[in-house]
Amino acid sequence: MAAMEAKLPWFGKLSAQDRSWIGLVAQSGISAFVDWFRDPEAHSSMPTRIFGSAPREFTRVISLHQTVDLVRTTIETIENTIGTLLPPADVPIVNEAIQRYAREVAFAAATVYAQAAEMRGAWDARLEALLVDSVIRGETDESVRSRASALGWTGGAGTAGSAVPGGAEVAVVVGRAPAETSPPANGSSNVVDMVRHAAREAGADALCAVQGDRLVVVLGGTSEPVEIVQKLARWFGPGPIVVGPVVKDLMAAVTSARAAVAGLRAVAAWPGAPRPVYADELLPERSLSGDGHARRQLANEVYAPLTAGDGALLDTVSAYLDSGGSIEATARALFVHANTVRYRLKRVADLTGYNPLNPRDSFTLRVALTLGRLLNPEAGSSTL
Repeated sequence: MAAMEAKLPWFGKLSAQDRSWIGLVAQSGISAFVDWFRDPEAHSSMPTRIFGSAPREFTRVISLHQTVDLVRTTIETIENTIGTLLPPADVPIVNEAIQRYAREVAFAAATVYAQAAEMRGAWDARLEALLVDSVIRGETDESVRSRASALGWTGGAGTAGSAVPGGAEVAVVVGRAPAETSPPANGSSNVVDMVRHAAREAGADALCAVQGDRLVVVLGGTSEPVEIVQKLARWFGPGPIVVGPVVKDLMAAVTSARAAVAGLRAVAAWPGAPRPVYADELLPERSLSGDGHARRQLANEVYAPLTAGDGALLDTVSAYLDSGGSIEATARALFVHANTVRYRLKRVADLTGYNPLNPRDSFTLRVALTLGRLLNPEAGSSTL
């Protein structure tokens, strides 16, 4: 113990209880060596049992590297003093036995730490799966935040530990889980580890879980989740990957999760959807599949702004869509100049973010107008 304190700077900083546990382990190891040396066959398992006197928390207090230093110091001390305890002719025999025994102790120490790491890993995997499930189901509270922190979630620490712009922002990503037999993954736990590692390398935090046939990733620390997901796409199975909207923090992640799950359910209606695709790009498909949140979003954010004022923008985009996308036919129907139609359509694009001249955007506008009239028929009355 004196040699440990003299040679190992960190040893003296341990609590008295931790040092006493180390003393018990060293004493147990020396006693076990004596028994093993008397009869190696009868006590072949002694080296692997010397750490049994230490509590399970021992592996959290002292690292494997520090344990190796302790074993090395103990062996060196024994080798330096063994000559004063034994006849000279016996010293080489005992030293050789000590070397064999020390090798077994080293393997035993590695086994203890490997088992502890596996237990922690299994517990962390279960905790992570529960956290992701809580986010998906909307059962988030302060305990979710603290448990995520216990898993190393910072919500915005980059690879070097520096803050990432928009570090608190969170987005939920949903896609198909890879088959266990297909590369590059060999089992869901490996997939989760790889996704988490790739996200960290890209400068984001990640909580991952495989839920049935889907892989769910909660990304933190990025306001541009699609850029991150493009680097993670190889770990997903074939098919679409849907990215929920960015929310302010983990507590609000249910909004992003709800949109992502609804988007994954509806994305089949858009065969040409990019991979990955934002859930908000799937608002018309989500609305048609029964997503009430998408319906209200289209009605409130696309249809309602067009009803402001005299309703000229609403009438123009309606006439344009009804005419099959013909500006001239729209102008004739409204009794205005074609340039007036073009100007109004540009106003529609600026106001809603959807350009009527774009086929995909015109489809979204058509669905938004239909939903708006159904949900709020008075606001949609025509001024024609």
